[in-house]
Amino acid sequence: MAGFGGISGELQAKLLFMNVLLGITGGIAAYKTPDLVRRLRGRGADVQIIMTSSAEEFVTGTALQAVSGRPVRTNLWDKEAEAAMSHIELARWADVVLIAPATAEIMARLASGAAADLLTTLCLATEAPLAIAPAMNRVMWENPAVQANRKTLEDRGVRILGPGHGLQACGETGVGRMLDPDEIAVIVCGPQLAAMSGERLLRGKTVLVTAGPTREPIDPVRYITNRSSGKMGYAMANAALAQGARVVLISGPVSLAEPRGMDVIHVRTAEQMYTATHDNIADVDVFVAAAAVSDYRPADLAKQKIKKSKATMSLDLVRSQDILDSVARLDDAPFTVGFAAETENVRDYALGKLENKKLDMIIANRVGDDCGFDRDDNTVNVFWRDGEREFATSAKIDLAHQIVRLIAERFAATRGADTQPKLTVVAIKE
Repeated sequence: MAGFGGISGELQAKLLFMNVLLGITGGIAAYKTPDLVRRLRGRGADVQIIMTSSAEEFVTGTALQAVSGRPVRTNLWDKEAEAAMSHIELARWADVVLIAPATAEIMARLASGAAADLLTTLCLATEAPLAIAPAMNRVMWENPAVQANRKTLEDRGVRILGPGHGLQACGETGVGRMLDPDEIAVIVCGPQLAAMSGERLLRGKTVLVTAGPTREPIDPVRYITNRSSGKMGYAMANAALAQGARVVLISGPVSLAEPRGMDVIHVRTAEQMYTATHDNIADVDVFVAAAAVSDYRPADLAKQKIKKSKATMSLDLVRSQDILDSVARLDDAPFTVGFAAETENVRDYALGKLENKKLDMIIANRVGDDCGFDRDDNTVNVFWRDGEREFATSAKIDLAHQIVRLIAERFAATRGADTQPKLTVVAIKE
């Protein structure tokens, strides 16, 4: 059987014939929904679409019927459909209800329990997991009323997907963009929403994740950093959350929306990340250090902006503290996994780090102008003392779910199902 967008064969089998009820509301991001339907179907989902009257102003039912292969529903008062109580039938048919894009209006209706149309009526009548992908202007998203509705929905178990950060239709830049269709499809067809039995592999565990770059200041206006986007680290945090863990995320400076459902600690420098890690490591079962921590920092910080006065200048650098090494050397040594991001000789460097740092597992990937950084996908090889596994190029969020499952598998194999020692995942430089 051909693969669905990089998903493993085992996961494919579990996702076949998954029923996704897609609600489309009246935001400009509705133009992306034919692509979203295509990507959901490519991952094995059967998609039934319900459109609000406002959504019909942005995308046609004809296009959506063509890509979904099903008649699009729009009206609660469709006499032919409702003669058989179709909205109840659809509510029971759905494995997941997804609203994308989700406007501020639909969030308010859901929060208040309104049932003014087919979509909101169905949301009240279903027992399926509900996920929404908000899409609106950045100021609207930050409005206290919208945030209050968001919190209400989250407290009721609604999964909020995004929104993302970027250029918006109004010409402004900020948080409010609907997540990309492929990213939404990965999440919806993943274990956190697919109601897959036996997949809460980290239930009862606390997972600490570091993500993103660090910035080492040179003077008040300049700093040393790297190209890490934080996407892999954030994906690992979400994958751990999906597996039932309590997650603490220590994040360097990124342009990503803050994930929901976990504790987030913001830092800037390698020293701050080192301190935050050790301040929170005591009760942690799983440590995922996906941050691209600066190996060196300026020896001295200029108090004022350095002026352009000479043809050349030199900068003295000193080593930053090694978070991976410091965790691996704790007296209560955890199960430790490293991540080797290299531009050349990836396998050799990875195996060397596995041995030199006495790790239990290492994840290796090549980085450069054409791969690794600033991308939504990644390709990795995973090594441990007596084996290895290759993961084909796939979305980072999809890859993160596969890696977390492999870590749990190796942990169980080496530590035993009945023991409860700490499990540490260290992923350096995505």
